[in-house]
Amino acid sequence: MATVLDSHFLALTAIVTLGYQIFFFIITALLKFDKVTDFAGSTNFVIIAVLTLIIKGSWHFRQVVLTSLVVIWGLRLAIFLLMRILQWGEDRRFDEMRSNLGKLAVFWIFQAVWVWTVTLPVTVVNASDRDPSVQAEDIIGWIMWSVGISFEAAADQQKLSFKNSPENRGKWCNVGVWKYSRHPNYFGEIFLWWGIFVASTPILEGAEWLVILGPIFLTLLLLFVSGLPLLEESADKKFGNVAAYRIYKETTRFVIFLLFNLFNYELRKEVTESSIFLISALSFHCHNQYMGTYRYGSKPFFSLNFLFTVGVCHTKG
Repeated sequence: MATVLDSHFLALTAIVTLGYQIFFFIITALLKFDKVTDFAGSTNFVIIAVLTLIIKGSWHFRQVVLTSLVVIWGLRLAIFLLMRILQWGEDRRFDEMRSNLGKLAVFWIFQAVWVWTVTLPVTVVNASDRDPSVQAEDIIGWIMWSVGISFEAAADQQKLSFKNSPENRGKWCNVGVWKYSRHPNYFGEIFLWWGIFVASTPILEGAEWLVILGPIFLTLLLLFVSGLPLLEESADKKFGNVAAYRIYKETTRFVIFLLFNLFNYELRKEVTESSIFLISALSFHCHNQYMGTYRYGSKPFFSLNFLFTVGVCHTKG
């Protein structure tokens, strides 16, 4: 067993993450080269997962599985995003940052916070001495991860193929899973990280439950800060006056798009604030029941209800 700085590796992972991001920030700032930005973020997840697994040295089955899931996700995303930016040639997100060192620094610091926070579940699992046998929460979490990465990978490839086709120039992507959701890649990413959290719950005790801040942070970040809002604003500027796009926007959702698209448009219009309040109340009730009697209940309930509620609230239209 190894302890570095603190027993949960929180300080270690913070230092490693900050150092890794500062290294790439310097490259970006000096060379005006932003093609490695997403690569630096995605591979940082891999480094944290593998580093904590090796340093602890316990090699528990749960630790190996969760580390493997993070490595698979991180490498796939890193390679995909690197190849895409090399093909496209530039990242428009940095058009206003390249000449503004302050804005660029803030971005890289925020990316470090994103990596460190989201990896909290796997960091704490890899630092733990507890090794209960495989439980239902493990299986559910692994299934959620599998569903999430499948959606994310499929969505990424479908959109890339769509954009690379000359006949689709100036059009919005509405093929494959994009027919049902405007942001299936973000749905997949959020869902798989909630899966990792659920799979980490069998070893959590006391304050360790705060690792739920990881998937919560990611969910709020993508739904309300740097993900959907920016893309929705850009799409509205391009296609807002196109009737077909407005219909597409009205008939697609994000987190629970499969559920909503089982019903016709008129029925979906009946989703009101009262129904959202009811779902929120049910989620709160499940949370209370879960926190009070977790030994006799199903641990993932609160996670799924939280994700469901946020999705409904954000995508109501």
